[in-house]
Amino acid sequence: MYAIVSTGGKQYKVAKGDVIDVEKLDAQPGDKVSLDVLMLNDGKSTVADAAALADKKVVAEVLDQHKGEKVIVFKFKKRKRYHRTRGHRQNLTKLQVVELPVDEAETTVSSED
Repeated sequence: MYAIVSTGGKQYKVAKGDVIDVEKLDAQPGDKVSLDVLMLNDGKSTVADAAALADKKVVAEVLDQHKGEKVIVFKFKKRKRYHRTRGHRQNLTKLQVVELPVDEAETTVSSED
């Protein structure tokens, strides 16, 4: 079972227990955050209907706030004696997926076993 979630203008494919780095979120380590679900796949069926997924959320726990790798930006114009080098490190949040939304039909099947 996996889900496609959206945060920070990007989309991520996540399953339970996955650890992902996302754009910085305003949360402290140990906090729980909920992410919007764009698509849900339970292994048998796929749900991509926005109306059906409007109330579904993926719950993730904040593990850490950190900076990503340094990215070098180099600008150059040949024969003009122009070159500029700049660096940048993006602020990131490390999340661990704790809970995925489950359908009601799936919970009734699991309770019978």
